[in-house]
Amino acid sequence: MIPLAEMLLDWYARHGRHDLPWRQTRDSYRLWLAEIMLQQTQVDSVKPYYGRFLEVLPNWQALAEAPLDQVLALWSGLGYYARARNAQRAAQEVVTRHAGHFPDTLDAAITLPGVGRSTAAAVLASAFGQKHAILDANARRVLIRSHAIDADPRATATQHRLWSLASALTPHDAHSYNQAIQDLGAMICTPRQPRCRACPLAGLCMARAQGRSHDLPVARVKAAKPERCVCFLLARDADGRVLLEKRPETGIWGGLWCLPEAAPGGGEHPVLCPDAAYPLQDTSVLRQSLRAVWARRLALHLELTMLEEEQRHAFTHFQLRFRCVHARVLGGAVADSAVPLRWHDPAEALAQGLPTPMRRILERMVKAADSSRVTRLIPRRRVRVI
Repeated sequence: MIPLAEMLLDWYARHGRHDLPWRQTRDSYRLWLAEIMLQQTQVDSVKPYYGRFLEVLPNWQALAEAPLDQVLALWSGLGYYARARNAQRAAQEVVTRHAGHFPDTLDAAITLPGVGRSTAAAVLASAFGQKHAILDANARRVLIRSHAIDADPRATATQHRLWSLASALTPHDAHSYNQAIQDLGAMICTPRQPRCRACPLAGLCMARAQGRSHDLPVARVKAAKPERCVCFLLARDADGRVLLEKRPETGIWGGLWCLPEAAPGGGEHPVLCPDAAYPLQDTSVLRQSLRAVWARRLALHLELTMLEEEQRHAFTHFQLRFRCVHARVLGGAVADSAVPLRWHDPAEALAQGLPTPMRRILERMVKAADSSRVTRLIPRRRVRVI
């Protein structure tokens, strides 16, 4: 066996994360679902979603046939929602094109939506015992440091070199080896503070020998993210319901339910922020422009009661700056729209597929309402005057 693989497997047998729920199975659906959820997401974040998802949608058929709203509601808060939409499309293809079974060849597996080479390899190695190398972020970092690869990890030539290395180093027991190298990257060979003294590969690691463990992988120079500004409408009708709109299936937060939005300058969509303060200042001009946009788009007569403090939400390519605008509906009716609009009771709204910022806004609203209700129910203590 290759020395590096032997050392890794020995370390994994003693220190690996054997208790992870997706490591208790060889079922292709459960393994594939874990791989999809773990893309760009930490293990601790994934674990509760993984369990809840499987309770409701336990197999390919269930996921393929589920309403998209249900899939997105189960995914709500996990982020990168294209993964959820692709997951359902992949399940539908498995059911219709592959008789309900994950395809057992690499070439066929990578044709599924959202399934790349590393994801396909991980499932094939664990579900079918095939010898396939993976190259997720953890494995890539271990290989770069152990071989002192001083090049942009995302460059095509570097990717080719890493895949060649990964394939050459992966032993016949790819299932255990792939989990071992993932765990080493997650637990020991971490991005910022590698624990080199605890690493089973310390004696082989070229980066450590060169004193460059903290310098590799080569850091990319990140351009400053542009900022976009928007206001979200938290409108409540006479029955206490809130208005949500379903976003188009493509684009940011695709297919999720959101609060209606408007640009600070009067448009209907986020705009680039011209500076750090201006368009989100609470002014009469801002309120007038927001009322006008929502009156035109929603046919609602609104009283804007409060603007919450500015908040931020980071996307991969930009920062979103936003304020939540509380409003009371004084009259009108929601206009017909290409985007579905629907009134929801607060509890019903929280059961929908919501982006994290929307969920936090609604949770704060519900918590404030509950606190107010409790306060009203507490009897005032009578003071006896002597």
